[in-house]
Amino acid sequence: MRPLPQCAIGVMAKAPRPGFSKTRLCPPLRPEQAAGLSAAFLRDITENIAAASRSASIAGYIAYAPAGLEMLFHGHLAAGTRLVLADGSVSVPDDVAGFGRCLLQAVQAMLRHGHRSAVVLNSDSPTLPTSFLVRTAEALAADGDRVVLGPADDGGYYLLGMKAPHARLFADIAWSTDSVAAATRDRAAELRLEVIELPVWYDVDDRQSLDRLAQAVRANAATTPPPYPAPFTAAALERIGLQPRDLDLAAE
Repeated sequence: MRPLPQCAIGVMAKAPRPGFSKTRLCPPLRPEQAAGLSAAFLRDITENIAAASRSASIAGYIAYAPAGLEMLFHGHLAAGTRLVLADGSVSVPDDVAGFGRCLLQAVQAMLRHGHRSAVVLNSDSPTLPTSFLVRTAEALAADGDRVVLGPADDGGYYLLGMKAPHARLFADIAWSTDSVAAATRDRAAELRLEVIELPVWYDVDDRQSLDRLAQAVRANAATTPPPYPAPFTAAALERIGLQPRDLDLAAE
Protein backbone atom coordinates (compact mmCIF):
# COMPACT_ATOMS: atom_id res chain seq x y z
CA MET A 1 0.00 0.00 0.00
CA ARG A 2 1.31 3.43 -0.92
CA PRO A 3 1.89 5.76 2.05
CA LEU A 4 -0.56 8.62 2.54
CA PRO A 5 0.83 11.91 1.19
CA GLN A 6 2.01 14.14 4.00
CA CYS A 7 0.48 17.39 2.75
CA ALA A 8 -3.14 17.85 1.67
CA ILE A 9 -3.93 20.86 -0.53
CA GLY A 10 -7.60 21.74 -0.75
CA VAL A 11 -9.01 24.19 -3.29
CA MET A 12 -11.81 26.27 -1.78
CA ALA A 13 -14.47 26.00 -4.47
CA LYS A 14 -18.12 26.46 -5.26
CA ALA A 15 -19.73 24.02 -7.65
CA PRO A 16 -19.48 25.62 -11.14
CA ARG A 17 -22.93 26.77 -12.23
CA PRO A 18 -24.27 29.89 -13.97
CA GLY A 19 -25.34 32.67 -11.65
CA PHE A 20 -23.31 31.30 -8.72
CA SER A 21 -19.74 31.03 -10.04
CA LYS A 22 -17.34 33.93 -10.57
CA THR A 23 -20.21 36.41 -10.34
CA ARG A 24 -17.80 39.32 -9.86
CA LEU A 25 -16.71 38.74 -13.46
CA CYS A 26 -20.25 39.43 -14.71
CA PRO A 27 -19.96 41.70 -16.63
CA PRO A 28 -17.92 41.51 -18.81
CA LEU A 29 -18.75 37.79 -18.86
CA ARG A 30 -22.19 36.28 -19.11
CA PRO A 31 -23.16 33.89 -16.28
CA GLU A 32 -22.67 30.77 -18.40
CA GLN A 33 -19.26 32.01 -19.53
CA ALA A 34 -18.25 32.71 -15.95
CA ALA A 35 -19.33 29.20 -14.91
CA GLY A 36 -17.32 27.68 -17.76
CA LEU A 37 -14.27 29.71 -16.79
CA SER A 38 -14.72 28.61 -13.16
CA ALA A 39 -14.72 24.97 -14.24
CA ALA A 40 -11.55 25.56 -16.30
CA PHE A 41 -9.86 27.17 -13.29
CA LEU A 42 -10.68 24.12 -11.17
CA ARG A 43 -9.25 21.74 -13.74
CA ASP A 44 -6.04 23.73 -14.10
CA ILE A 45 -5.58 24.25 -10.36
CA THR A 46 -6.10 20.58 -9.55
CA GLU A 47 -3.80 19.57 -12.42
CA ASN A 48 -1.25 22.01 -10.97
CA ILE A 49 -1.53 20.27 -7.59
CA ALA A 50 -1.06 16.93 -9.34
CA ALA A 51 2.07 18.30 -11.04
CA ALA A 52 3.41 19.45 -7.65
CA SER A 53 2.75 15.99 -6.22
CA ARG A 54 5.41 14.61 -8.54
CA SER A 55 8.02 16.65 -6.65
CA ALA A 56 6.62 16.58 -3.09
CA SER A 57 4.34 14.44 -0.93
CA ILE A 58 1.01 16.09 -1.79
CA ALA A 59 -2.62 15.01 -2.12
CA GLY A 60 -5.19 17.15 -3.94
CA TYR A 61 -8.66 17.99 -2.66
CA ILE A 62 -11.61 20.18 -3.50
CA ALA A 63 -13.07 21.77 -0.37
CA TYR A 64 -16.50 22.44 -1.77
CA ALA A 65 -19.90 23.97 -1.18
CA PRO A 66 -22.81 23.66 -1.24
CA ALA A 67 -23.62 20.12 -0.18
CA GLY A 68 -25.56 18.00 -2.65
CA LEU A 69 -23.90 19.35 -5.82
CA GLU A 70 -20.88 17.08 -5.86
CA MET A 71 -21.71 15.77 -9.34
CA LEU A 72 -21.19 19.24 -10.82
CA PHE A 73 -17.46 18.78 -10.29
CA HIS A 74 -17.42 15.63 -12.42
CA GLY A 75 -15.10 16.02 -15.39
CA HIS A 76 -13.61 19.27 -14.09
CA LEU A 77 -10.93 17.91 -11.74
CA ALA A 78 -7.57 16.21 -12.14
CA ALA A 79 -7.60 12.44 -11.68
CA GLY A 80 -7.36 11.40 -8.04
CA THR A 81 -8.70 14.66 -6.61
CA ARG A 82 -10.86 14.01 -3.53
CA LEU A 83 -13.74 16.09 -2.19
CA VAL A 84 -14.37 17.36 1.34
CA LEU A 85 -17.33 19.48 2.36
CA ALA A 86 -16.47 23.02 3.50
CA ASP A 87 -19.77 24.88 3.77
CA GLY A 88 -19.28 26.28 7.27
CA SER A 89 -21.85 23.93 8.76
CA VAL A 90 -19.64 22.70 11.61
CA SER A 91 -19.21 23.82 15.20
CA VAL A 92 -16.40 26.37 15.52
CA PRO A 93 -15.39 29.00 18.10
CA ASP A 94 -17.67 32.02 18.22
CA ASP A 95 -14.96 34.36 16.92
CA VAL A 96 -14.59 32.35 13.71
CA ALA A 97 -17.24 33.65 11.32
CA GLY A 98 -18.14 33.84 7.65
CA PHE A 99 -15.64 32.36 5.22
CA GLY A 100 -13.36 31.52 8.14
CA ARG A 101 -15.77 28.76 9.12
CA CYS A 102 -15.38 27.14 5.71
CA LEU A 103 -11.59 27.43 5.78
CA LEU A 104 -11.32 25.90 9.24
CA GLN A 105 -13.73 23.11 8.29
CA ALA A 106 -11.59 22.27 5.25
CA VAL A 107 -8.39 22.15 7.31
CA GLN A 108 -10.03 19.95 9.95
CA ALA A 109 -11.40 17.56 7.33
CA MET A 110 -8.09 17.10 5.53
CA LEU A 111 -6.19 16.51 8.76
CA ARG A 112 -8.80 13.97 9.83
CA HIS A 113 -7.99 12.03 6.68
CA GLY A 114 -4.56 11.43 8.21
CA HIS A 115 -2.35 13.98 6.44
CA ARG A 116 0.35 15.67 8.51
CA SER A 117 -0.44 19.13 7.14
CA ALA A 118 -3.29 20.88 5.39
CA VAL A 119 -3.34 23.77 2.96
CA VAL A 120 -6.29 25.85 1.79
CA LEU A 121 -5.85 27.30 -1.69
CA ASN A 122 -8.05 29.74 -3.57
CA SER A 123 -9.84 28.87 -6.80
CA ASP A 124 -8.92 32.16 -8.50
CA SER A 125 -5.25 31.66 -9.42
CA PRO A 126 -4.96 29.14 -12.28
CA THR A 127 -1.45 30.29 -13.26
CA LEU A 128 0.07 30.01 -9.77
CA PRO A 129 3.63 28.66 -10.17
CA THR A 130 3.83 24.96 -9.32
CA SER A 131 7.01 25.66 -7.38
CA PHE A 132 4.97 27.60 -4.79
CA LEU A 133 2.97 24.46 -3.98
CA VAL A 134 6.11 22.36 -3.73
CA ARG A 135 7.75 24.90 -1.42
CA THR A 136 4.66 24.90 0.77
CA ALA A 137 4.67 21.13 1.20
CA GLU A 138 8.40 21.08 1.91
CA ALA A 139 8.13 23.83 4.53
CA LEU A 140 5.30 22.01 6.31
CA ALA A 141 7.23 18.73 6.26
CA ALA A 142 10.05 20.20 8.34
CA ASP A 143 10.10 19.74 12.11
CA GLY A 144 8.26 22.25 14.29
CA ASP A 145 4.92 23.98 14.01
CA ARG A 146 4.58 26.78 11.48
CA VAL A 147 2.31 28.50 8.97
CA VAL A 148 2.88 29.00 5.26
CA LEU A 149 1.23 32.12 3.86
CA GLY A 150 0.80 33.02 0.20
CA PRO A 151 -0.11 36.73 0.18
CA ALA A 152 -2.22 38.11 -2.66
CA ASP A 153 -1.56 41.52 -4.16
CA ASP A 154 -4.99 42.74 -2.98
CA GLY A 155 -4.12 42.28 0.71
CA GLY A 156 -5.72 38.86 1.07
CA TYR A 157 -4.04 35.52 0.64
CA TYR A 158 -4.19 32.83 -2.01
CA LEU A 159 -2.81 30.06 0.22
CA LEU A 160 -2.57 29.21 3.90
CA GLY A 161 -0.97 26.02 5.19
CA MET A 162 -0.60 24.60 8.69
CA LYS A 163 0.18 21.44 10.62
CA ALA A 164 -2.65 21.73 13.17
CA PRO A 165 -6.17 23.21 12.92
CA HIS A 166 -5.39 26.52 14.63
CA ALA A 167 -8.84 28.13 14.86
CA ARG A 168 -7.29 31.43 15.96
CA LEU A 169 -5.84 31.90 12.47
CA PHE A 170 -9.42 32.38 11.22
CA ALA A 171 -10.77 34.41 14.13
CA ASP A 172 -11.88 38.04 13.98
CA ILE A 173 -10.92 38.42 10.31
CA ALA A 174 -12.67 40.97 8.10
CA TRP A 175 -12.99 38.68 5.09
CA SER A 176 -12.88 40.10 1.54
CA THR A 177 -10.88 43.14 2.64
CA ASP A 178 -7.29 44.24 2.11
CA SER A 179 -6.44 43.46 5.75
CA VAL A 180 -6.83 39.66 5.63
CA ALA A 181 -3.16 38.74 5.19
CA ALA A 182 -2.00 41.26 7.80
CA ALA A 183 -4.58 40.05 10.31
CA THR A 184 -3.53 36.44 9.67
CA ARG A 185 0.08 37.35 10.39
CA ASP A 186 -1.08 38.93 13.66
CA ARG A 187 -2.99 35.77 14.62
CA ALA A 188 0.08 33.63 13.89
CA ALA A 189 2.19 35.95 16.06
CA GLU A 190 -0.31 35.54 18.90
CA LEU A 191 0.14 31.76 18.59
CA ARG A 192 3.93 32.16 18.35
CA LEU A 193 3.94 30.38 15.03
CA GLU A 194 6.72 30.87 12.54
CA VAL A 195 5.35 32.27 9.27
CA ILE A 196 6.95 31.19 5.99
CA GLU A 197 5.86 33.61 3.24
CA LEU A 198 5.63 32.77 -0.43
CA PRO A 199 5.93 35.42 -3.16
CA VAL A 200 2.94 37.65 -3.80
CA TRP A 201 0.52 36.42 -6.49
CA TYR A 202 -2.84 37.60 -7.79
CA ASP A 203 -6.48 36.51 -7.74
CA VAL A 204 -8.67 36.67 -10.83
CA ASP A 205 -11.82 38.26 -9.46
CA ASP A 206 -12.44 41.48 -11.40
CA ARG A 207 -12.11 43.02 -14.87
CA GLN A 208 -8.51 44.17 -14.35
CA SER A 209 -7.22 40.81 -13.11
CA LEU A 210 -9.13 39.00 -15.87
CA ASP A 211 -7.29 41.13 -18.41
CA ARG A 212 -4.02 40.29 -16.63
CA LEU A 213 -4.85 36.59 -16.88
CA ALA A 214 -5.76 36.84 -20.56
CA GLN A 215 -2.42 38.46 -21.30
CA ALA A 216 -0.51 35.95 -19.16
CA VAL A 217 -1.86 32.86 -20.90
CA ARG A 218 -0.95 34.37 -24.27
CA ALA A 219 2.53 35.53 -23.26
CA ASN A 220 5.49 33.90 -24.97
CA ALA A 221 8.22 35.47 -22.84
CA ALA A 222 9.57 33.33 -20.00
CA THR A 223 9.24 34.66 -16.47
CA THR A 224 10.77 33.58 -13.19
CA PRO A 225 9.29 31.66 -11.51
CA PRO A 226 7.43 30.26 -14.50
CA PRO A 227 3.64 30.42 -14.09
CA TYR A 228 1.56 27.29 -14.53
CA PRO A 229 0.50 27.31 -18.21
CA ALA A 230 -3.21 26.74 -17.39
CA PRO A 231 -4.20 25.10 -20.71
CA PHE A 232 -7.87 24.60 -19.78
CA THR A 233 -8.18 28.25 -18.78
CA ALA A 234 -6.50 29.31 -22.02
CA ALA A 235 -8.97 27.20 -24.00
CA ALA A 236 -11.93 28.67 -22.07
CA LEU A 237 -10.75 32.21 -22.76
CA GLU A 238 -10.38 31.31 -26.44
CA ARG A 239 -13.94 30.00 -26.55
CA ILE A 240 -15.21 33.18 -24.92
CA GLY A 241 -13.31 35.29 -27.42
CA LEU A 242 -11.70 37.36 -24.69
CA GLN A 243 -8.97 39.69 -25.86
CA PRO A 244 -6.56 41.53 -23.55
CA ARG A 245 -7.48 45.18 -22.99
CA ASP A 246 -10.81 44.67 -24.75
CA LEU A 247 -12.89 42.90 -22.12
CA ASP A 248 -16.19 44.23 -23.42
CA LEU A 249 -15.88 41.89 -26.43
CA ALA A 250 -16.93 39.04 -24.13
CA ALA A 251 -20.20 40.74 -23.25
CA GLU A 252 -21.34 41.29 -26.83
